[in-house]
Amino acid sequence: MATLPNPLPRLASDPSGRSLGLQLPPGRLIDGCDASSDGPVLWHAEQAAAPGNWTALGARATRAGLLPVLVDVGGGQGGPEKWELMPGEASYPGDHDAEDVLADFWEDGAAADAEDEEADGEADGGEGVWDDETAELLAPFGPDWPGLAPSPALTMDPLACAAQVADLLTDGSASWPEKAHLALVPARRSADIPAALGWPGPLNHTDDVARLCAVLRSWEDRFGIRVVALGFDLLAVSVAAPPATADEAEAVAAEHFAFCPDNITQGPGSLREYARELVGARVWHFWWD
Repeated sequence: MATLPNPLPRLASDPSGRSLGLQLPPGRLIDGCDASSDGPVLWHAEQAAAPGNWTALGARATRAGLLPVLVDVGGGQGGPEKWELMPGEASYPGDHDAEDVLADFWEDGAAADAEDEEADGEADGGEGVWDDETAELLAPFGPDWPGLAPSPALTMDPLACAAQVADLLTDGSASWPEKAHLALVPARRSADIPAALGWPGPLNHTDDVARLCAVLRSWEDRFGIRVVALGFDLLAVSVAAPPATADEAEAVAAEHFAFCPDNITQGPGSLREYARELVGARVWHFWWD
């Protein structure tokens, strides 16, 4: 993973961040776990985040070379110190083409589901590889990658949308994150945060999180997304240009299936049902089993 100069080590001797133009609350530095990590890869506040914290810190932190993200310190797998962050294991997101990544994942995901259904079918008399259940899961699309969804018009400023979603995730009404703390990560752009951390959340889907970050970069450009929250295997992004119609949402849902099949296979059970949840949605959640 190509890296920027990391301002975080300065917080060891300057916890308030004043030399970086910041006024930080008491916080904690988290080191990476791989041999290539040299010093901390993340800072997070000791106290739980509250509405307004993101806006108060975000712009100043960005000028200092740090990007905000909420981290769940109360999940079943513990906080970031337990996540085995390994930034040295991630490649550079810019080295991957988002559509190529999604096409590969789509074909792998469709094939995996078909194989699962075939195995179940064999136990009951046998069925074809691309059977009715797989076709129903991915309708209106087939086994071939359908291509990138078109870009809707921005209906909100992406930074304002990220702040709004961060407030919603910290006002006590959201079921996740359980305990959201504001964190800072040295990254070029919001989409790169998982790779900058070497975040292992989607390890059962891909062993190089930078491939997913390439998709997040594409979503930044097309949908105005920002990475807002991370848990052990959970991700939330704000969406400044959500799909406005069922057709638009189905095209986006196809990308989500490639990006995170569990959202559909362990959620609504069909791409069409899942797409209904995306119309106008300002936040997208992802979870990898």
